[in-house]
Amino acid sequence: MNEGIYRDKIKVGLNVGIVLKHNQRSGKITRGIVKRVLTNSSYHPHGIKVELEDGKVGRVKEIH
Repeated sequence: MNEGIYRDKIKVGLNVGIVLKHNQRSGKITRGIVKRVLTNSSYHPHGIKVELEDGKVGRVKEIH
């Protein structure tokens, strides 16, 4: 199960795998460290949206 759909599981500094907007069809995972959490709701069916330290933005698919 993808824990990345629950906001309370995502913290700044966490190592995660996200899917960028242009990779949604392929599902290609981009790994990085969470800089900030962008989704305000406690749950999102496609994953909580985050910004990584390198500036990339996407939805969390895996937590490492």
